[in-house]
Amino acid sequence: MQRFEPKDERRDGVARKRDGRGDKRTGGEGRGGARARPGGSRDARPAKERDEAGRGRTRPTSASQAKTAASESKSARARSQETPALAADAGPSVKRLDLARPTGPRPELAAPAILTVKPDETYGLLDTGDGEKLERYGPLTVRRPENQAIWPRRRPSSEWDGADAIFTGDTDEEGTGRWRFPAEPLGETWPLAYDGIAYHGRFTSFRHTGVFPEQAAHWSFLSEAIARAGRPVRLLNLFGYTGLASLVAARAGAEVTHVDASKKAIGWARENQALAEMDDKPIRWICEDAVRYAEREVKRGSGYEAILLDPPKFGRGPKGEVWQLFEDLPYLLGLTRALLSDRPLFVILTAYSIRASFFSLGALMGESFRGLGGQIEAGELLIEEEGEDPRLLSTSLFSRWTA
Repeated sequence: MQRFEPKDERRDGVARKRDGRGDKRTGGEGRGGARARPGGSRDARPAKERDEAGRGRTRPTSASQAKTAASESKSARARSQETPALAADAGPSVKRLDLARPTGPRPELAAPAILTVKPDETYGLLDTGDGEKLERYGPLTVRRPENQAIWPRRRPSSEWDGADAIFTGDTDEEGTGRWRFPAEPLGETWPLAYDGIAYHGRFTSFRHTGVFPEQAAHWSFLSEAIARAGRPVRLLNLFGYTGLASLVAARAGAEVTHVDASKKAIGWARENQALAEMDDKPIRWICEDAVRYAEREVKRGSGYEAILLDPPKFGRGPKGEVWQLFEDLPYLLGLTRALLSDRPLFVILTAYSIRASFFSLGALMGESFRGLGGQIEAGELLIEEEGEDPRLLSTSLFSRWTA
């Protein structure tokens, strides 16, 4: 299923009008599965936003923060009022596949595993604190809310106030209208690149930028694993959002199937493919609910050597399918296991804004992958600040199985 596109708008989800990661995603941009971060059911909010919302709020210390906090509070109240309706209208009733119960020993668990992304020429975390973060995306500096940053800022206010783009969270506006550009008006997109792969950064109405920098730790891993395999690799990317992971995998030599429930996110992903001049690479872009697509692939007897999962906490699919992470993730991991080929390489699961630990994700993956051997790593994705004595910003949880 996929993330919702924010009602306001994945990476808050479906109603996130993809706010709806699908934060990334009901009608907006979502990340492939329940996020309505595209891919499956859309999440009512973007994956990242959902993540940040689930981790608590900090007390605003500036007028800008106060405005953002007020808008978030308004959105939270609206979501709480909508919850009963969503529960009552759980979407189409779909019978799940009868999957065999896994048997055998669990894969060895290595935890905690901490994966840290450091600053480079394309991205840098300049400063964090007081519930916000100041980032560098290529030539632009961007200021956004960050609920994990409960410590004080270190850079002067002039640097924060002088950012090229500042997210306001104005609920009366849409798209770039939720951003303020102090120096000069900026368009919706601007050029960026990851390891030579060109793509567009985007000012979205759910405060995301079209990319989650911490995922670079996964991108480097999958690129090396695919290249090292020395054989054909089929990769399935569920809740694929704007396609960076799919492009990285395709460049490394994989045949990629990218699934996201958001048409908008799929469109962005295709744009990124063209920008990267990778139209000749074997990538299938599919706008579909992630769980429904996985079920059909299991029925077809399809197999993949590598699978990526980046589901939202909550989302809706294109046909009203509802995704609830705690209820549906165990089933999706069962489908994932059934889709692994006879010579699998890895499975990567990332989760944002959930009240669980990486040990929980590792334990769930261990039960789902009983008898497969290999190893499971579980931990957090972090971003390191620029400068001396850098602090580490926690962004998400992950679990990764390797054969």
